[in-house]
Amino acid sequence: MFNFLKKDPSKPSKSASLKDKLSQSKSKLGGGLSALLLGKKQIDKKLLEELETLLITADVGISTTAKLLQLVTQNASRKTLKNSEDLYQFVKNELAKLLPENSRLDTNINETFVILVVGINGAGKTTTIGKLAKTLQNQGKSVMLAAGDTFRAAAVEQLKIWGQRNKIPVISQGSGSDSASVIFDAYESAKAKNIDILIADTAGRLHTQGNLMQELEKIKRVLSKHNAAAPHETMLIIDGNSGQNAVNQALEFHQTIGLNSVSITKLDGTAKGGVLFAISAEVKLPIRYIGVGEGIDDLKEFNSAEFINALFD
Repeated sequence: MFNFLKKDPSKPSKSASLKDKLSQSKSKLGGGLSALLLGKKQIDKKLLEELETLLITADVGISTTAKLLQLVTQNASRKTLKNSEDLYQFVKNELAKLLPENSRLDTNINETFVILVVGINGAGKTTTIGKLAKTLQNQGKSVMLAAGDTFRAAAVEQLKIWGQRNKIPVISQGSGSDSASVIFDAYESAKAKNIDILIADTAGRLHTQGNLMQELEKIKRVLSKHNAAAPHETMLIIDGNSGQNAVNQALEFHQTIGLNSVSITKLDGTAKGGVLFAISAEVKLPIRYIGVGEGIDDLKEFNSAEFINALFD
């Protein structure tokens, strides 16, 4: 039987702070930086080399790390940075600057707002859609789901279960149906019923699979023919465990179909939270949501200040 039936993620999870949820990434980045600087009085070449290693192994990324180290070197030579405490705050502040300040999803328009959710298999797309639907429903929005991942019967079944649990309509067709047709039918239905938000699932695909990426382009073309603004949001879901490959995914998807945002799942189970800095620096897209657990309330709107504080304070 399908694994997602074992637990009901529509139930609230046990209360825990974001710092606790991100404990592995905090230990790797904030904790690692503290340990590195402990007892160090001088900012010398050896310390900078160790800092470089720390940032790269924390998945901040080679390019982002190089730019950060250049800033550290410049400020150290100017005596702006005098000791390890100054360096800790400097690194924290410079990383914070990389993150988008405002990532909130604004769905308030005078028509059905269409969210197209894309990503590779295993990233957590369908689960994120279910949690996002419930979150938006709790904000007073009416929601409909489109089961556009017609290649996996499990994905359609999973979406239907989310719909049943939360009394959200799900539009689907038979296995192997044309994904663009399913999503367009759902859009027409949502408009006719004055639904506030339509969230469309799509088949999981590798960013290197051109024929499957073309299907995403087709979905967007079909929708835009009937509404030039649709889809209003194309959101890429990334597994936080994928590290630097997440950056490649985001760049390829963005180049091929044009993304509006990125959401990162499974951050509670990984030490690779530093990849958010690399994604922000290299892809320059808003980070809408982060997944930090299995419960419905573990899909969090991304807040850069809260994220930084969770990793470094």
